Amino acid sequence: MKLIVLSGPGGVGKSTVISFLRANEKNVWVSVSATTRKPRTGEVDGIDYYFLSDSQFDKWIAEDKFLEWADFAGARYGTPKQFVDEHLESGKSVLLELEISGARQVRAKNPKALLVFLAPPSWEELEERLLKRGTDTEERRAARLTLARAEMAAQGEFDLTLINTSVEEVATRLISLALD
Repeated sequence: MKLIVLSGPGGVGKSTVISFLRANEKNVWVSVSATTRKPRTGEVDGIDYYFLSDSQFDKWIAEDKFLEWADFAGARYGTPKQFVDEHLESGKSVLLELEISGARQVRAKNPKALLVFLAPPSWEELEERLLKRGTDTEERRAARLTLARAEMAAQGEFDLTLINTSVEEVATRLISLALD
């Protein structure tokens, strides 16, 4: 059983890889994060995220219920410890999708965790992906790109880098890492 953290810049395709794994791989448990942001269309509480109020999130922090947590893009996100621990103890590998700061927190608490950085094929490809999303204003997209530059600079802190040229290839590699 392994604890694997998948991280990388916004827009690189982490969520797409995670969705693919959830639909196609039952031997690796993909953690569900908690967040204070409002659900997007089609998102389901307990499946996509645990949607918490600010006061609930504060309570979980006070009760040390998070493996990691961070403020990101105007909301807070965290990984509930209980579910990660339960799956690891049952013998399953666990995959976390986290921002860079969350990956750092996990590494500090669990030095044996495998940190995997998901990188875009090129900077231009990342810009194009963020543009195609169509969910951000021009200012928000510019802020995301500025943040992405800083996130790309953290790549050397990770144990392994995967280039996201194919969701299936990245997912297959993650599965092999988890089941090794």
